[in-house]
Amino acid sequence: MLQKIVGCFAVFTLASMFTLSARADASPVTALHEGWSVQSGCKLQAEGEKISTVAYHPEGWYVTSVPATVLAVQVAAGTYKDPYFGTNLRDIPGTTYPMGNNFSRLPMPDDSPYRCGWWYRKEFAVPTAEKGRRLWLRFGGINYRANIWVNGKRIADSTQVAGAYRTYEFDVTDNVVPGKPNVVAVETFAPTEKDLGINWVDWNPCPPDKDMGLWGPVDLVTSGPVALRSPMAVTHFTDISLKQADLTVYSELHNASDKPVKGTVTGTVAGIRIEQSVELQPHEDKTVVFDPETYKQLQIKNPTVWWPYQMGTPHLETLALKFTEGGKVSDEKSVRFGIREVTSELTDKGYRLFHVNGKPILIRGAGWSQDMLLRQDPKHLRDQFMMVRDMHLNTIRLEGKLETEDFFHLADEQGILVMLGWCCCDQWEQWKNWTPENYQVAKASLQSQMLRIRYHASLLVWLNGSDNPPPADVEQMYLDVEAQTHWPNPTLSSASAKPTTVSGKSGVKMSGPYDYVAPSYWYMDQDKYGGGYGFNTETSPGPAVPNVGSLKKFIPSDQLWPSVNTVWELHSGGGKFRSLGTFDDAMKATYGTPQTIQDYARISQAMTYNGERAMFEAYSRNKYTSTGVVQWMLNNAWPSVIWHLYDYYLDTGGGYYGTKKACEPLHVQYSYDDHSVVVVNSTYQPAGALAVAAKVYDSNLKELFSKELHTDVAADTSLRAIPIPDAVFSTSSNIYFVDLTLKKSSGEVVSRNFYWVPSTLTAFNWPKTDWAFTPVTQHEDMTVLEKLPTAKVEAASHLEASADGKTVQIRLHNPSKALAFQVSVAARNTHGEDIVPAVWSDNYVELMPGESRILTATLPAGAAEGAVVIVSGWNIPEQTLHLSSTKLVASR
Repeated sequence: MLQKIVGCFAVFTLASMFTLSARADASPVTALHEGWSVQSGCKLQAEGEKISTVAYHPEGWYVTSVPATVLAVQVAAGTYKDPYFGTNLRDIPGTTYPMGNNFSRLPMPDDSPYRCGWWYRKEFAVPTAEKGRRLWLRFGGINYRANIWVNGKRIADSTQVAGAYRTYEFDVTDNVVPGKPNVVAVETFAPTEKDLGINWVDWNPCPPDKDMGLWGPVDLVTSGPVALRSPMAVTHFTDISLKQADLTVYSELHNASDKPVKGTVTGTVAGIRIEQSVELQPHEDKTVVFDPETYKQLQIKNPTVWWPYQMGTPHLETLALKFTEGGKVSDEKSVRFGIREVTSELTDKGYRLFHVNGKPILIRGAGWSQDMLLRQDPKHLRDQFMMVRDMHLNTIRLEGKLETEDFFHLADEQGILVMLGWCCCDQWEQWKNWTPENYQVAKASLQSQMLRIRYHASLLVWLNGSDNPPPADVEQMYLDVEAQTHWPNPTLSSASAKPTTVSGKSGVKMSGPYDYVAPSYWYMDQDKYGGGYGFNTETSPGPAVPNVGSLKKFIPSDQLWPSVNTVWELHSGGGKFRSLGTFDDAMKATYGTPQTIQDYARISQAMTYNGERAMFEAYSRNKYTSTGVVQWMLNNAWPSVIWHLYDYYLDTGGGYYGTKKACEPLHVQYSYDDHSVVVVNSTYQPAGALAVAAKVYDSNLKELFSKELHTDVAADTSLRAIPIPDAVFSTSSNIYFVDLTLKKSSGEVVSRNFYWVPSTLTAFNWPKTDWAFTPVTQHEDMTVLEKLPTAKVEAASHLEASADGKTVQIRLHNPSKALAFQVSVAARNTHGEDIVPAVWSDNYVELMPGESRILTATLPAGAAEGAVVIVSGWNIPEQTLHLSSTKLVASR
């Protein structure tokens, strides 16, 4: 038995290098998705030898599909109330760790039901036709340890299966019986505080099971004696013209037999045929390489290139390889890849600048989170990618949370870049406390992930550390793995500015802020902290309070207001972010004290709109003194009141539309530091014959400044077009309205931007800055906005059928003499719930007297039936539009 285990260990150590994409497989793959049973080992008397036989009957076990963590299985079965509502999470046994603490760094409580091992069991069939073929049991993710049994025999134990981000393949040819029922049983164990597990940092609570279980897919894969895995095509352009792409093709081979094998690797890459003879010794692993010097046909002339969606078309090609022995196909794989090359450099100021196909790109992205229970929802995933593009972002960052193949395929297809790497803040960065096993698991985890994802066109950069770079020995180990697996893209030592003795300067910064700062912050700090210069790998203007409709979905009605209570605290962040105190203080001083939850949510949308817009605009204006900014975060793992651009339910608020406005391809914006009006061209084509117009008004809408300029703007650049004199902002008015318009020569408005600017900007206490935020000595005062005269907005709707659902068009007109401020539209269904996702062409807009605007959105299929659109704002009566007609119904 021991000899058999050692033999299996050798196989899966090697096989963990193989890519695990079901889409990439051309050889037979049986997804072991449905029909699993799950139960706590503490409730069982039997051992794996018996549990993994057909004679065992799992009575009283949970029934589930896989992937699924243990707690996700229990929640789906109704064992516990919705853990995302109120404080229900804290009622689940084992959730006794102090609220706001990083549970991954704490031991599992003694009374936790998740201290036990939890069994996953499944019966499966192997077709009789597979007799004589090699059969592989493939695991895409086990958190954290496992004993694995097949048909009464243990094929691996928990010393061999350890690591949340490792992948495994076991040769079970001798363990299964084609034509008869077979059983696999996996005894899983949660990570301890000394393991390299899955970590939620201070983003949200950690579930009490620490996401233990089979969180990745399980498949049965068939091959001949030689398995072929991880095909990849790497591009190098000979010059900036992109007229020739030299491709290098890699693939991993494993001879699973005890005999030498002679065969041929053949295939096509972008329609070009390649072939190579290969000899493999018994149980040998070999990397097959097709280089363009030897295989001249891989020097491709005038290729069709993959681009991020804002730079061109994300065109994908196909790489298909197979290994043939004696005229029989042993194994074959195909993947979709892009002909593209990502490089990076340090600018003359020492900032990290990325290039795609030789062209510089300002990274404008946001940090991604999976669901807290690691549940997967393909439609939810597609909707989020749609929203990323709608906001004009070009990059998603994964800190840990290494996503599914579906995620990476969507990124490839939609032309969205991905920066990814390890997580911070637990054993992953406690290198001084690493055990020999930690080193082994870290190395194997990186090897698994490199070979799983390396072929994807969307990958921008891998980070070997997050908040801190690894020590020299660990960094060198990582770099060696990346070289051995032919990782084709740049790597960074960490997300921080800390240099290393191995790789030198990172060229990036992680200097915050993460809590609320006023919009002017991003302009005033230009040389030390988080302002709009360099590459900020994670930063944020702070909390993101959802709209009231979403708040009601996870906060009990008696806890909605006031917003200082245990529920709000739990749904904030951890550590320093357990309350919204900094945000609330700024709100009271700047806008006034809210009296209701409706007031609080309304003012919050204005603050997040203003904050996100300013952050992205500052970085856009300063390109390429600024080289990248990543908003922390894009989304949430559970319903939260901090760090997102859209909420857990995919509802969009002020932060979403402020980001969308700031990142427009052709955009006009205002500068808080010097009052300049700037045109930003984020496209890669010149923009000619543009008309820029700027108007400034006082609080009574008296015009103080007006100027129009006709100009051209070069590709991928920013232009200070109109300087507004300081004297304009020196009147007795305590607030100013800046109204900007950018038009084409045809008169088409391509960008419209409206600002409310205080007469005196926030005074920052720079010396007291810490990693979270910069405190202030005096807040700005815009409380006059609460006293705006009432405006009247006329609204009408028009509904049309479209391929994706129903397109609704809302026409707004302000016939009054007052400014209509922060006018928003929201589509709701017959139950009064927000229709999601419903992304509008614009939202939270201002209407000057006499002005009209048209806002459009496509509602999901079927959602328009009986739906209404609510039109509201700071100083207008709320109105309800019934989409079944254009009749306007006003209500308060």
